[in-house]
Amino acid sequence: MSELPQAGGESGRDGFETRAIHAGAPHDPVTGAVVPAISLATTFAQSAVGEHRGYEYSRSGNPTRAALEACLADLEGAGHGMAFSSGLAAEHAILSLLGPGDHVIIPGDAYGGTFRLVDRVHQPMGVTYTSARLDSSGVGSDNLAGAWQPTTRMVWVETPSNPLLGVADIAALAEATHARGGILVVDNTFATPYLQQPLALGADIVVHSTTKYLGGHSDVVGGFAATNDHELAERLAFFQNAAGGVPSPFDCFLVLRGVKTLAVRMDRHCASAAAVAGMLEEHPAVSQVLYPGLPGHPGSRVAAHQMRKPGGMVSFVLAGGEPAALEVARSTRLWTLAESLGAVESLIEHPHRMTHASVAASPLAVDPGLLRLSVGLETVSDLIEDLTDALRRAG
Repeated sequence: MSELPQAGGESGRDGFETRAIHAGAPHDPVTGAVVPAISLATTFAQSAVGEHRGYEYSRSGNPTRAALEACLADLEGAGHGMAFSSGLAAEHAILSLLGPGDHVIIPGDAYGGTFRLVDRVHQPMGVTYTSARLDSSGVGSDNLAGAWQPTTRMVWVETPSNPLLGVADIAALAEATHARGGILVVDNTFATPYLQQPLALGADIVVHSTTKYLGGHSDVVGGFAATNDHELAERLAFFQNAAGGVPSPFDCFLVLRGVKTLAVRMDRHCASAAAVAGMLEEHPAVSQVLYPGLPGHPGSRVAAHQMRKPGGMVSFVLAGGEPAALEVARSTRLWTLAESLGAVESLIEHPHRMTHASVAASPLAVDPGLLRLSVGLETVSDLIEDLTDALRRAG
């Protein structure tokens, strides 16, 4: 098995955009190629038994994957990074740090796939869980204390959360978690390392679905986990290799390609999302807008402190409830009705029936009148006009 990937050393002195382009991807020493090669080899020659050049078998380590892991670890300020075949594969590896009898606290508005993984995969194996509002509107640290049990080993946080855009105070939750002997995991998918640095704020592990903003083009599925704790990294790398949930070299290449433009894309996503949220806040058909950049958002002050910008996701509730929400979702022309998020095209979805259907009968159930927007890179005036027309048609 190859050594754990290391972050980019001296490149840490460079700016984010520079590191996104250069970290983990040096010019090829033989050809001078400026793009990392897609290494399709499944096995690697050894000069003698146990003597190799860092790679033995591609599930255990692959040069293209190593380049991606080094790049993303650098961007997260992490000493170690592990790439996985999907975001849920990365989450599964992290939750596998827990054993029978251990307890995890998950957010009260977690992604439906995360809830399903905890509730239907890890709970039958003996892990217990409690859901609690950990965002600033729920006084996260106080709720964490109330949910804590003698067997609690892990606290899982999304910030901003999916789909309610709740903002958790990472530093406060890290302090409260560490004081009780637990580890804090932060899902940084919505924010990306460009907007937010959970490890620098005290988190122990950061996790991503690289399918979303990091890939950025709706053409690759992947996941990533990073940490500065060497012991945790060794255990995660063991699960990565033993369970085999690794991305293909081509998938790693696609994510690396997407990361190069992450900063400029996120700037545009954020600017357009702010404009869309402002329009929705004034629209009579909308009863509530959930966007961390709005002054009335309960997490706006925390977001302003720990995030570079408020992000490219917007959720809103229709005054007409679920019928109006379904009509709007059906009626848009430029907003594609589809699951996922974080890519160049704008997406609209109905979480209650789509991404969060698995939590419909749980305390994490989503308001049926809520729609979630992933604001893309189209001309923002076109997006606003299309959404306004759909709202009008919904009455």
